[in-house]
Amino acid sequence: MRRSTWIKHHKWFGLIFTFFMFMFCISGIVLNHREAVSDVDVSRKWLPSSYRFDRWNNGLLRGSLRYAHADSILLYGSNGIWMTDSVMSTVLDFNDGLPSGTDRRNIRTVVQTADKTLFAVSPFALYRRDGKKWEEICLPDRQEERLSDLTLAGDTLVVTGRSYLYISTFPYHGFRKVEIKAPADYDGKVSLFRTVWLLHSGELFGTFGKLLMDGVAVVIIILCISGVLYWQLPGVIRRLREKGRNVSACTSLLKESLNWHDTVGRYTFLLLMWVAFTGWCLRPPVLIALVYGKVPPVPGSMLDENNAWNDRLRMTRYDRECGDWLLSTSEGFYSLSSLDAVPVKEEKTPPVSVMGLNVWQKDGEGRWLAGSFSGMFVWGRTDGKVLDFFSGDEVHEVSGPPFGKRAVSGCISGIRPVPFIIVEYEKGTDSVPMPEKFSTLPMSLWNLALEIHTGRIYTLLGKGTLVYIFFAGLAAMWCIYTGFVIRKKKNFVGKE
Repeated sequence: MRRSTWIKHHKWFGLIFTFFMFMFCISGIVLNHREAVSDVDVSRKWLPSSYRFDRWNNGLLRGSLRYAHADSILLYGSNGIWMTDSVMSTVLDFNDGLPSGTDRRNIRTVVQTADKTLFAVSPFALYRRDGKKWEEICLPDRQEERLSDLTLAGDTLVVTGRSYLYISTFPYHGFRKVEIKAPADYDGKVSLFRTVWLLHSGELFGTFGKLLMDGVAVVIIILCISGVLYWQLPGVIRRLREKGRNVSACTSLLKESLNWHDTVGRYTFLLLMWVAFTGWCLRPPVLIALVYGKVPPVPGSMLDENNAWNDRLRMTRYDRECGDWLLSTSEGFYSLSSLDAVPVKEEKTPPVSVMGLNVWQKDGEGRWLAGSFSGMFVWGRTDGKVLDFFSGDEVHEVSGPPFGKRAVSGCISGIRPVPFIIVEYEKGTDSVPMPEKFSTLPMSLWNLALEIHTGRIYTLLGKGTLVYIFFAGLAAMWCIYTGFVIRKKKNFVGKE
């Protein structure tokens, strides 16, 4: 192409996508510092209507627990814990003592011990309630590990982190950290998707990596601002000259904008392309090719460690009928005769979305109910059958799509007159009424940033949000490349 054509491509691709690039950068910085913003919430009143809670959708209701008090049931989910009764006559707040930030009130599981003590777990902390309010419980040597599940078997309480288990027994005054042994099929490789994800955020190389990616985001913001200035200022200068005004300040700003745009873009070209490419890979359709890929860990990175279950654990359960423990992991289901034994891969298992299980409990016949965004399935370990919960048909696939026809986000019991109420992520449930005031419960700033970064916030695009990143990523890479092609030569400023 002629140089003038390259310039036009760079100009118009840049101008059209400036707003979106700016939003990518701001949201990316927020996503990189979840702990720092975990207490910050945003009102849903300012968000598109699809973000309002309706019939317990969008993860608001995940599970339930029959409370020790007569005819009381605890409901929990993404915005905390509530107490109700078997007919949902009232729904009362049960969050006293929990942090105020919605992100820290994202309750994964609640259990009750024999002495009526309650435990609840969020991704950030374990909480205990044996009086009038919740209190945070410290776990040994946890560092920044996210927590994902909580289960009770007899008097044994097991907290499942993403990499380790934390175990305590009555009276639950202390926990021991347990590293699960490597299974026989462990080859030391790690998820390709997670590797690309951590490369994109910089987290693969710890704090330094995240700060480096924050710096790249700042660079892109500078490029956006300087590019818009360079586009707008010639018109401003022309109008000022027509009015007989002094234009020296604007002319100087024009030259500085071009110099900044060119110099910053020239020396960060490779980093800019890397960030754009890795981000482009993390959403459909490229995502599909990465999800099941395995690669050796990058030497010296956070993935390069001896723990075979680093960021692979999701949920733990004890199977009384079979007398063993079960692990739900990113690698599938495993059984263990004890938590200190070598895990054995389960072969005949229900399909699970790559985003993990949301429901894992027994039905009245001793079979496992396994629900995720792939659907809900009934798993009979003794007869080796896996049935679709809704149709009753036998299922043979082990892996499940990221988002199926019935994306299950929760399951509650104890609400009359049905034994189980399935909650879907988008549709929620019509079986139990949701208080109207819950529709505008806040969203965490971190989750809002995630919605912006993935493009889901742009609801006007409809189904186009699914491929938004694909086209936005291509546009960003083309804009970066064309900018490098037309980078300044000697005396280019004067010619321009």
